[in-house]
Amino acid sequence: MDGLPPGYRPNFGVCLINSDNQVFVASRLNVPGAWQMPQGAIEDDEEPKLAAIKKLREETGVVSAEIIAEAKVNRLWGGEWHGQAQKWFLMRLTKDNDSEINLANGEADTEFAEWKWASPEEVIEQAVDYKRPQYEEVMKTFEPYLSESGISAKCKSTKW
Repeated sequence: MDGLPPGYRPNFGVCLINSDNQVFVASRLNVPGAWQMPQGAIEDDEEPKLAAIKKLREETGVVSAEIIAEAKVNRLWGGEWHGQAQKWFLMRLTKDNDSEINLANGEADTEFAEWKWASPEEVIEQAVDYKRPQYEEVMKTFEPYLSESGISAKCKSTKW
């Protein structure tokens, strides 16, 4: 990932929305009741957008989505890595129903127990404590796109 600060691990996140501008969140198997958006590590020489698309398909089964916007969000840590340099992608589900969503999706290492659509406020409220500041920044960054008029006015999408 270009411009990676020294000691930061490259990572991506996906803020997937439906036609009602609700955000997809899922509860991890190992942390029941803590809701999160799909995210993961970016491998060496892997393009962030391709990593995000691949992981979204693997974790949720979603293949009908379009990229609306991108944003960089850095998160401080301690230890071996100083933090995460994240590239967030706002994606919109292009099918009107939830039929594609399949958390098992044939994967042996399923990460999520259940999923739901939530308002941006609920995404922040229901996240684990250490993810809240990051999610607040993501929702603030994508807020112009999450309003009814913002999605249609600002959508310059990349279909995949």
